[in-house]
Amino acid sequence: MLFKCAKKTNANIIEQFFTLIKNYISDICNINNEITFPTIELLFGMKRSGTLMLLLLLALSSIAQDQRPNIVWITFEDMSPLLACYGDSTAQTPAINSLSEDSKVFNNAFSTAGVCAPSRSAIITGMYPTFLGTNHMRTGRDIMGESRGVYNKNKNVTDREGNNVIEYSAVIPSNVKCFPEYLRREGYYCTNNAKTDYQFASPFTAWDQNDTKAHWRNRKEEQPFFAVFNFNETHESKLWKHNHLPLTVSPHKVSVPDYYPDTPEVRKDIARVYSNLELLDKRVGEIIQQLKEDGLYDNTYIFFFSDHGGPMPRQKREVISSGLHVPFMIKYPQSAEKGYSDQVVNFIDLAPTVLEIAGVKIPKHLQGSSIQSQKRKYSFAARDRMDEHTSARRSVTDGKYLYVKYLYELPSSYQDIEYRKNVPTMQVLLELKEQKKLSGDQMKWFAPVKELEALYDLENDPDELHNLIGKAEVKEVEKIMRGVMNKWQRNINDRCKAVESTMIEEMWPNQEQPKTDEVVYKVKKGKLHLSCPTKGASIGYKRADKEWKVYTTPIEIDETDSITIKAIRIGYKTSNKQCVTLFPNKFF
Repeated sequence: MLFKCAKKTNANIIEQFFTLIKNYISDICNINNEITFPTIELLFGMKRSGTLMLLLLLALSSIAQDQRPNIVWITFEDMSPLLACYGDSTAQTPAINSLSEDSKVFNNAFSTAGVCAPSRSAIITGMYPTFLGTNHMRTGRDIMGESRGVYNKNKNVTDREGNNVIEYSAVIPSNVKCFPEYLRREGYYCTNNAKTDYQFASPFTAWDQNDTKAHWRNRKEEQPFFAVFNFNETHESKLWKHNHLPLTVSPHKVSVPDYYPDTPEVRKDIARVYSNLELLDKRVGEIIQQLKEDGLYDNTYIFFFSDHGGPMPRQKREVISSGLHVPFMIKYPQSAEKGYSDQVVNFIDLAPTVLEIAGVKIPKHLQGSSIQSQKRKYSFAARDRMDEHTSARRSVTDGKYLYVKYLYELPSSYQDIEYRKNVPTMQVLLELKEQKKLSGDQMKWFAPVKELEALYDLENDPDELHNLIGKAEVKEVEKIMRGVMNKWQRNINDRCKAVESTMIEEMWPNQEQPKTDEVVYKVKKGKLHLSCPTKGASIGYKRADKEWKVYTTPIEIDETDSITIKAIRIGYKTSNKQCVTLFPNKFF
């Protein structure tokens, strides 16, 4: 058993293990001469005391602490599985290809939403956005770092009943945290470089460093780390913002899906998608190179994934596979697991997976399951307001079939979102629609939604053009998927079924953001004890100009200390800062 444990860690763990055993045995047995492996075997045979066994377990625990794994996330935006490892070699991506060869590649990974902010809300909390109330895209502009407190009360957006929708930072249940906070509590150095966009302002307790300079290289020596790098080269906006850059993929070499007309503008946009993917590859290569330079590549978990599906019209924002299906792979230490997996993965599984890898207790309220220890059968997603337009759709997939449920009728699945009109392909679609030059398949996106269900066979109809609801050959599949969806909606207490203005009033009474109460403190026997009356608030502290730490236990304090404290509950304003010293006249 001991050697089995040792096999899973670094090469020097056996030496460390026996060194620790020798030290413990020296202490309890008063043996001062050199202890060899035969001596240890003799002691095991002659002295099986409970104390000895306990100390040996402590030795193992000490080693485990020293060997906690490092974890890197390489995340990017708006990308379907358009990579060589998924069978599409249109883009030249040598860095990603190399990473995939060392990784376990997942064929059936899906986001919880077809757009970034709700998706990232699920990723950072391990909870469904429809349960949290974070599924309306988007809640406000406080998306980077700590809150600036800037919320517009009139942004010309209404909910489905015509009520004004203000900007807000979503107030989520009091027991829900950003999961890196759990890692920080256990000694991990957690960095985010640099996008957050969680539908609530990022709490200062979530990250050790959360900016464009965030990097594992800023940690203490030998401190385990969780480092996130967010790249935006593939974002929807780069379809027009990269017009000044050369296309590195020819428009003549791309395939055009049947739901688009084959025009020069459409081909150019698709070529830009692949060209942007090649730009992303260079950024990925930089991170891989840095890990190798630091001697960390072999022994680090590397997660690689997009925040949702592709950037093009009828992809981004949709809750069908084109908006949800993402490239996803994990490189294990020493590439212990490689190849392909058909396991279904949902983004709410990411938080528990990382916590389990790090050896951190997984909170019971998380709605996801670790990819490592439990396989899911279905992946769920939802769509509500998108910018200035509201709808309500839910979907579920098992990787083969995808079922969509509309909560009410709509003029069409398409919504006239102003931002998306910057995409040349969207402009072409609207022009040809007006000219009645779109084909039947190309018009389906614009058709009125009267049938409130859809079922697609992803294997035989990858473009999701043929609704199978009512077809005899899939009658049993339809029944199963409908039942699975209805059960999920009941279980998660879908908060976004209510009109958004009503939900906001619950979060922000009288449209005013609540504020976290000030930290209550006391110094007792040289230790600073902290608490906060606001339910669910996290408390942080720092000395001098150092980084904020998460408060977990009383803090040692002496006469030279000056400690700054404050607290935050997600969605609330941060409490006032307070400075504490041992001198009464310096309390303020």
